[in-house]
Amino acid sequence: MNLATYARRNLFRRTGRTILTIAAVTVTVLIFCVIRTAVAGFSSGAEAATGDRLATRHKVSITMQLPKHYIDELRQVPGVKVATWANWFAAKDPKERIPFFAGFAVDPETWFDVQDEMSVPPDQLARWKQTPNGAIIGDLLAKALDVKIGGTMVITSDIYPGNWEFQVVGIYTPLRKTADRNTLVFRWDYLNNDPRAVFSKEHLGWMLTRITDSAHSAEISQAIDAKFDSRDDQTETMTERAFQLSFLGGFAAVLKAFDLASLVILLIMTLILANTIAMSVRERTHEYGVLRAIGFPPGHILGFILGEAVLVAVVGGLAGVGLDVLAVNYGVGPLLEEGGGFRVFHTPVATLAIALGAAVVLGAIAGSLPALRASRLKVTDALRRLE
Repeated sequence: MNLATYARRNLFRRTGRTILTIAAVTVTVLIFCVIRTAVAGFSSGAEAATGDRLATRHKVSITMQLPKHYIDELRQVPGVKVATWANWFAAKDPKERIPFFAGFAVDPETWFDVQDEMSVPPDQLARWKQTPNGAIIGDLLAKALDVKIGGTMVITSDIYPGNWEFQVVGIYTPLRKTADRNTLVFRWDYLNNDPRAVFSKEHLGWMLTRITDSAHSAEISQAIDAKFDSRDDQTETMTERAFQLSFLGGFAAVLKAFDLASLVILLIMTLILANTIAMSVRERTHEYGVLRAIGFPPGHILGFILGEAVLVAVVGGLAGVGLDVLAVNYGVGPLLEEGGGFRVFHTPVATLAIALGAAVVLGAIAGSLPALRASRLKVTDALRRLE
């Protein structure tokens, strides 16, 4: 009799309890994977940010704007290859087919040079530059709003009152999976020349910069901020990743809470498994005494109990990982990516491996204390216990 055989044969001696324990491990592993997938989905844009792009906003808050002439001065900073700008539009669909989506008023000459993960055919890009109210949108947004190239759409905004009519002149294709496919991009001058946007006239929301060498991003950021340090409107320049995370604002704290919750879930799994193993050890103490009496050393007793705990954790972990792949990667994930507001909702292999590895390690930890106690019992004491 070896360790694997003993653990396998003892696994279902208490069938109901074992099944419930495996189910508990399965559910906790599944919840862990789903939480980690959701956190990764919300922060996918920041995690996929490139190292050679910087963002410059008002030093006080992203809601405050910068004078337009700042962009010309920023382009003179050494190390800046190309720079563009944008204003947040807070776009909404008046028919409420989708509640909210990203809308940017941008510089038509440079925006797609900096945001090159959005691919636009040359003819559509040329038409956009010639159409004052032209708009380029993502493919998922076009599907949600039921518009095609050449059509018109009416959009409202939480910042700029009234209805805004746009002519769809292009649909961009994302070159990376993490690129947002639900974005509206239109010409900044169309917003700037409208009387409803008088409070932001000749002002920018933020500036985006592509630099020559990402290894010198810190020095270039400092040089940009130093250029405007003596002005009334000072700037703060950061990496694209930091800028993306700043958009999340207070929601970043929620994501951290989710991360903590996923760890608590694993702790609960450990306690459940430890309780099950402890009950099993108490019930079989006499049996372990017999094994010791016929020559099995304490190390074998320790191995038998740990093997059983790890086996339960492995079975439950594999079931949880399998359910996550089916439910997330082949179920709700594609649906959320298509119309649920997530750029990416797919559990990565690394998360699945961490979940399974954590289940195995925590299973061993859960069984370690009962196993140590059982292995240290005197043979005479163990044989006295009948239950």
